[in-house]
Amino acid sequence: MKKIRLSFANFQIEFADRDLALRRVEEWAERGMTVVHVVYGPEGCGKTAWLRQSAVLLRELGFHVIYVDALHRYFEAYTDVKEVAKKLAEAAAEAVDIAQLKLATLAIDLAKELIKRRKRKVAVLAEDVFSAIGLDKAAIYVKGLLGLIEYPPGDYDAMITIATTSEGASKREIGRHRWAYLDAMWNMPRDGFKQLYDQLPGEKPPFDDVWKTTGGNPKLLGQLYEFGWDVEKLVQRLVEDRELASFSLLKWGSWLKTAVEDPDVLWSPDTPRELVEELIRKNLIIYNLHSRDPYFWIDVPPPEKDLGLGIGKHVAWQTPLHKEAVKRVLTQHD
Repeated sequence: MKKIRLSFANFQIEFADRDLALRRVEEWAERGMTVVHVVYGPEGCGKTAWLRQSAVLLRELGFHVIYVDALHRYFEAYTDVKEVAKKLAEAAAEAVDIAQLKLATLAIDLAKELIKRRKRKVAVLAEDVFSAIGLDKAAIYVKGLLGLIEYPPGDYDAMITIATTSEGASKREIGRHRWAYLDAMWNMPRDGFKQLYDQLPGEKPPFDDVWKTTGGNPKLLGQLYEFGWDVEKLVQRLVEDRELASFSLLKWGSWLKTAVEDPDVLWSPDTPRELVEELIRKNLIIYNLHSRDPYFWIDVPPPEKDLGLGIGKHVAWQTPLHKEAVKRVLTQHD
């Protein structure tokens, strides 16, 4: 399989690791899907890179592939039907709000067109599309993807429909229905993350320090590099970007002080539900983690518990830096 090259920290790197996740795609390609698969996980854990590499893999396996990242008005079309790429390009050129909706919708409509044209293997890969179209439309969109599988406009040999999300709220909304399987992806495993770390040029902090800081999150690795490996600046950036110093979060100070030591405290039935909702909304935690059975995970699952990385059995901070950002705010307001 040809490895794609990705823009990372202002230079190009080769796709690294995720062997198990790509093997899962091969299995889907071989046997097809009966429902949509929605892959969720920490923001910046590498879902985009995996999905783009999966598009190339599926093309090599003989699929006609439509990949859309509606939020960023980006698409890839691996098909000999020229109208597909043309229509996606026209949609991407529209004003932002219109383009996002059009790209999301076209991914489904053009897949139908491919089936009508007797293309026997078709794949639709939708990257973080719920952020673009709105969480209130997430379930409807998944149902539209399911329609490609259950009610196609013609016969096919295999249909692949995958959507990704970083939004905890969208995971809950989709989970209320039976139209999709929710598959979890965690931050990169240690060995795979080392492959990414080794591609960064120049002097670097020891790998163990970077691992303990980021928990294997590729996006944070890139940001650390851009910040000159200054962890303090990146923590402060998280504090400001997520508006963590707001009263709405600080009023639960006693709960949060315990949760930064052990996130499973948030699993307790006594935990204020409003606090949990706020942490989910701000993309600080992953709540209700799957069992560590590999069947429920795309790629390597997280450990059963690793408090150093902020991982509990049922709840985890998205990365150690997210935990540290909350901890810093609490310290500043003591």
